[in-house]
Amino acid sequence: MMNETLKPIIKELKAANEAFLQKSAKEGLAVVDKYPKRNLVILTCMDTRLVNFLEPALGLERGDAKIIKVAGNTVSDGFDSVLGSLLVAVYELKAHTVLVVGHEGCGMLATTGESLCAKMAEAGIDETAIKELRPYIETWADSIECVEDSTAQSVRKLKECPYLPAYVNVCGCVINPHTALGLISIAPATTESTELIVSLNKFRVWFASEE
Repeated sequence: MMNETLKPIIKELKAANEAFLQKSAKEGLAVVDKYPKRNLVILTCMDTRLVNFLEPALGLERGDAKIIKVAGNTVSDGFDSVLGSLLVAVYELKAHTVLVVGHEGCGMLATTGESLCAKMAEAGIDETAIKELRPYIETWADSIECVEDSTAQSVRKLKECPYLPAYVNVCGCVINPHTALGLISIAPATTESTELIVSLNKFRVWFASEE
């Protein structure tokens, strides 16, 4: 039996889907390939302000890029679903540019391992389970103290990732989630790098490319 609190949202989603199907039946839908037309994969935050906002801000349309969303647009030191998704995008789907997009006012700035564990306990999560998870949550959440620094860290980790080929360009930027203004552009500092400018619908992104 469906939870009563779930019924309204499911009803709204079903109604929206029915309306979409009716419109699509009349107007038709373009066939879109699974390979990104711009050979681009974006790693960004799951922030609600970026929904239907980031893509037009970058001049991207359906089928142009692969988009991976995770809280804080973070990259871990080991293998996880983010790295797995990037590997699929690069090796299976022909992406050769990775753009890490952070945003001003990220919710992860106010999120800590302690706050997450406390709220999990309040929600009735088993204490043993929380204790087991705490070191991983703290390592992840407590590392995000500055959006620019954490985005730059993600860029550096991907540039140095031994599982990504040399032909993959990695770049990063931080934007304002209300205006889409690029606040800062991020490129890892290397003596053998050359700065290039790529324009995505008037959105300037700087990245490092090996000579």
